[in-house]
Amino acid sequence: MKDLVQYIAENLVDDVERVRIKEIRTNSGTLLELRVAREDMGRVIGAGGRIANAIRVVVRVPAMRQGKQVSLEIV
Repeated sequence: MKDLVQYIAENLVDDVERVRIKEIRTNSGTLLELRVAREDMGRVIGAGGRIANAIRVVVRVPAMRQGKQVSLEIV
């Protein structure tokens, strides 16, 4: 899932070098923390959070099929 989020984020932002994803294992599943340059936050979040929610759905569906729980947090 980390690679999928990395691919999506890198194709949305201008400053690809500042895309960072941290994978944190928790008792309830996996938390992915996405960090991008401040100037690119709007591109990743989108109007009304639509892009961020779309990325979350794209990550959740394959995880659910594998019986896992994954959540995405944009920091």
